Amino acid sequence: MSDYIRVKDLALTVSFSDGSRWPATTPHAQPVVITCGIAHDVRRAAANDDLTHSVNYSAVASNIKAVGDAEVFPSLEAFADRICETHARRFPETGALTLDIARTKALLYGASYGVEFIKPGPNLEPQEETFHLRDLACYAVLGIHPHERQRKQSVRIDVSLTKKRTRDAPLDYRNLEQRIFDYVEDSKYLTVESLASEVAKLTLSFVADESARSTVRISKPSALLTAEASELEVTRSFADLHVDSTNTSTPTALSAPASSSLRAIPSTFVTPPSSRASNSSHPHRAAIAIGSNVGDRFANIECALRLLEAPGADLENWSGDPRVVVVDTSFMYETAPMYVAEQPRFINCACIVETNLEPRALLTFLKQVEAAVGRVESFRNGPRAIDLDIVLFDSVVMDTRPESARGTLDNLSGELLIPHPRLGEREFVLRPLADMIPDYTIPSTGKTVEAALMALMAQPSNSPAMYKVLPFPRYPLPNHGGDKPPHLAKIRPVPPTATYWTFPVTSHASSSKQPPRRTYIMATLNATPDSFSDGSAHYNLPDALSYANSAVSDGANIIDIGGYSTRPGAAYVSPEEEFSRVVPVVQAIRGLWQEGAVITPGGKMPTIAKTAGTLISVDTFRWEVAEESVHAGANCINDVYAFSGPDWPATARSTEHFAKMRQVARDLAVPVILMHSRGPASANKDYSQYDYAADEDGRGAVAEGVRIELGAKINAAVKGRGGIRRWLVVVDPGLGFSKTVEGNLELLRDAASIVSDYSPRLQNLTAPPSRPSRNPLAGYPMLIGASRKSFLGAILERPDTVGNYEGRQTRPVERDFATAAAVSCAVQQGATVVRVHDVLRLGDVVRVSSALWS
Repeated sequence: MSDYIRVKDLALTVSFSDGSRWPATTPHAQPVVITCGIAHDVRRAAANDDLTHSVNYSAVASNIKAVGDAEVFPSLEAFADRICETHARRFPETGALTLDIARTKALLYGASYGVEFIKPGPNLEPQEETFHLRDLACYAVLGIHPHERQRKQSVRIDVSLTKKRTRDAPLDYRNLEQRIFDYVEDSKYLTVESLASEVAKLTLSFVADESARSTVRISKPSALLTAEASELEVTRSFADLHVDSTNTSTPTALSAPASSSLRAIPSTFVTPPSSRASNSSHPHRAAIAIGSNVGDRFANIECALRLLEAPGADLENWSGDPRVVVVDTSFMYETAPMYVAEQPRFINCACIVETNLEPRALLTFLKQVEAAVGRVESFRNGPRAIDLDIVLFDSVVMDTRPESARGTLDNLSGELLIPHPRLGEREFVLRPLADMIPDYTIPSTGKTVEAALMALMAQPSNSPAMYKVLPFPRYPLPNHGGDKPPHLAKIRPVPPTATYWTFPVTSHASSSKQPPRRTYIMATLNATPDSFSDGSAHYNLPDALSYANSAVSDGANIIDIGGYSTRPGAAYVSPEEEFSRVVPVVQAIRGLWQEGAVITPGGKMPTIAKTAGTLISVDTFRWEVAEESVHAGANCINDVYAFSGPDWPATARSTEHFAKMRQVARDLAVPVILMHSRGPASANKDYSQYDYAADEDGRGAVAEGVRIELGAKINAAVKGRGGIRRWLVVVDPGLGFSKTVEGNLELLRDAASIVSDYSPRLQNLTAPPSRPSRNPLAGYPMLIGASRKSFLGAILERPDTVGNYEGRQTRPVERDFATAAAVSCAVQQGATVVRVHDVLRLGDVVRVSSALWS
């Protein structure tokens, strides 16, 4: 229909109960301007020159005024809906109704806030609606010319947001206006194009509607002498929120990783939506560098991360929803102090947070967290219990110092510079960032994080090498008595540190010799009556303690205690039975402290005391057993199903299991060993879907399957709200679980590829689009568990092709020499931990292999 009757800019006074520029609890009458358009065929009225065949615009205006006078409205949307209802009753024969309503005194910085939509007919509802904030008056550093970089200039902004029509809750226009205003005021873009695009993305992140689109018009009144203003208008959709850096020349936003590739792989696992932070409630992403070199460094960092998620970002009142949510963490590093050498070594890491705080407010909150953890001001670059620095914030470039003070970096105290001005010279910051966002383009330099790190590493240096670290907490928790500091009493208890493992990281090209890589030894204690390797040898408590003592004396760094056999055909064990097998052994080992409390002559600790203090891992896939074992004294969880339980492919039950195990591990802050498996150990050995990764000898599909499938689970465990810390994860490729003999050999022979960056061959494969562009397991420490497994027995059954050996069947306890070959290969491939049964003899293998290949 091409005929329309309009009432344009009808001015009314309407009462709203939601306030005007500020929220209010009492109704306020305020000005409203309405434009109403009605689709109606007026040809008959035109032919007869008779208004009775048309719509009386005076009646339309009177109807709208009567609606506005009749009641107090809770929101603009409610007023618009009531107009539609009365119009449908009063004018049932008319066509589509177009309504545009603006509240002209509702914004603090702009001219008006409004909504418009088209109601297709009296009995039809609008499918979508558009909200607009008009003529926001802001000031920003914006432009490419030197004088435009010196002072802020006026910018005027119109923003519209089109989304599906819902009535769950009114649009929080005040919050949206404030976020846009703060973002623009803090920005320092060179182009209007970048600023407009980012404002549009910020607006879209305010709603959870993937069909939404936003249009932003920005004008610069001071740009041209001969024109009123220069102006740009852009429209963006949800697809523009997370644009890959390879497809754009603008700085890559700190966006969340896409999860579509995870869903495309049938055996992968994706965390439930409840564990993900809402982009609409936390529209900004920031990278925070973290360091500590005073006190219990690891506990300080964990404490700070928990306080960051304090409700309301208010350590005093502790109410409301968190305003900062940790969604990713880096690996953790031990580093030599920089700038001031005479102080303890630092523990450094970083995290990505989602937040609804603007940069200055976030900085203020970080300072409160530092004080709560125990930071005391000292000299510049001196020792500190905790250090939290905003390194990156969205794609913002900002410097809060006066223009006249920006010629030096000696006046940064209390100021905020984003990106951090010393980012390019600090490996202890760049490396953690590269763990999480290697492709992020640093706005101030135009380099990606990875490129900046590579450039720094190319510079010769005599600085000591960095180490990755894996901290182990001490349980049971000590009972200190007395009151905790008020802030710390409100978070889950943070365990003290028992010890930590280190492994070197390739650092600067240095003239100093690279430190040797150590392989740690995990002893295997099976508290089961049907273990595949040793039957019931350690099923009784005295036997279990005897094995623990001998293992520690023989050189074990950690003891892995399991109460549920994973051998094919093993009998089902209830959680209660598994608990009764494992927890008493853990308690008994920790109880040896009292028996071994006396120091022997010469100041040496007796073996029994060493056993009492050794690290303990609990081999279980059940969260109840894991939780109780840790509370009893275990320091680590070893899960053969990587949190998702025994179902494969993943089911709804897997999702629930994963979420619970993830939560328990997060709360306990313990390391987790996550193994690749596919349900029963003897089943699901077909990896043909990964044949694209095979080399000329037909090898590589199994390793690719492990990288993809285990990588998806570990990404789901680490990333997103409620994720475990990246530095607490050890990967296990799962030798003997759902692999053929040749598949196991492939994994062992090329184990280094499981946790290293893709080789050139793997980078250049013709692979499915769902394949991650980077190895999701790269950088993680790796455990290899080949001890006495059946694939070794299968090899020993094969006759020699030349010679008189005809093959033989072996019991698991007869496979220790075969295990030695596998352990030697694991050390050569860079395994961080090897899991063995015979600690003394296999420890010898580790020592000699390390001397050969470390």
